[in-house]
Amino acid sequence: MTGATIWLTGLPSAGKTTLAHELAGKLRGEGHRVEVLDGDEIREFLSAGLGFTREDRHTNVQRIGFVAELLASNGVKALVPVIAPYADSREAVRKRHQTEGTAYLEVHVATPVEVCSERDVKGLYAKQAAGEISGLTGVDDPYEAPESPDLRIESHTQTVQESAAALYALLTERGLA
Repeated sequence: MTGATIWLTGLPSAGKTTLAHELAGKLRGEGHRVEVLDGDEIREFLSAGLGFTREDRHTNVQRIGFVAELLASNGVKALVPVIAPYADSREAVRKRHQTEGTAYLEVHVATPVEVCSERDVKGLYAKQAAGEISGLTGVDDPYEAPESPDLRIESHTQTVQESAAALYALLTERGLA
């Protein structure tokens, strides 16, 4: 089966990881080899020591992109629910995949910041509002939304299953499911 990187970008608490795990279950059920490269786990193990400056965020995204491409080039569907706030960092990952001839899809989980702050899965929005942290993507640090992603999902207007079905339909359309 063909490998591919499916990068899910969006704000914190947009639903990226939930969507990735929902899609992973469906793909595994069909016999696909799948890995979810969760941003928090990557930061703990692969990018330990990096902070949240623009340069460190770029380095983190490039490391994740390298691992995703390595997996995808070996027949794995690499689902990457990682914010990746800067367009140039995401474009560098896309170009790496193109150079290697590896399929790459960019999916924008386009949940408005107001909805994300209500979900606040990790309590980051509350901490930022209380002045305990700064540099929260989409609040007091930039998030450059993709201008033309392969798919834009508005997770706040549909169920997780509907979002996963839309992404699965794209994979099917591209010959990757």
